[in-house]
Amino acid sequence: MTWLILLAAAPALALVIWLVMRDWYLEWGATDLEILAPLGGDTQVRKPNYESTLAVTIHAEPGAIWPWIVQLGYRRGGLYSYDWLDRLFGYLDGPSAEEILPQFQNPHPGDVIPIGRGPAFPVTNVEPFRSLVMSSTADDYQWAWELELHRLGPRRTRLVSRNRVRTPHSAGSWLFMTFFLEPAAFLMTRKMLLGIKRRAEALERRRLSNTRMAA
Repeated sequence: MTWLILLAAAPALALVIWLVMRDWYLEWGATDLEILAPLGGDTQVRKPNYESTLAVTIHAEPGAIWPWIVQLGYRRGGLYSYDWLDRLFGYLDGPSAEEILPQFQNPHPGDVIPIGRGPAFPVTNVEPFRSLVMSSTADDYQWAWELELHRLGPRRTRLVSRNRVRTPHSAGSWLFMTFFLEPAAFLMTRKMLLGIKRRAEALERRRLSNTRMAA
């Protein structure tokens, strides 16, 4: 009898766990203020049916973080995420960079950032050392991805990633977004933020060391 009750309750329990987990991975690391605050790229997708705001604190100045952001992409700096997965699915052809690449440090609206051999992310707005917005519209889809920096104090900066997507209102689209794209995007974006954090903090330490040696 107990097993029958557990089996009957299992779908409801799974739904509750999924709802709790979904809120967590759509807002990982972000404060309530960051989740609610409007960002510049929000206007690119007016009525999204998917939105995610993730954030991380980096112990570095924006100047040590921005170079890693703007060199994102295929045959550029990479994605700083799970390189073996990105290479498996064709999003990268080598490991993500551990050094600043000068040739990719001056993005402009109208540029494109390639992600893999096929898709490219159009750059729609750039505020140096502050915000990079990529967005596009195709058929019934609209999407925007913004990476924004907020300086909190000396060598302390918040890096916020926001995704907004509008997809066709269909059961198939909802199932794909909810049960595949959302968790996959969370796993890869979270790792990317941590990858940028590690690189930026290492760069900040090198700069501080060089400054002390020169003093």
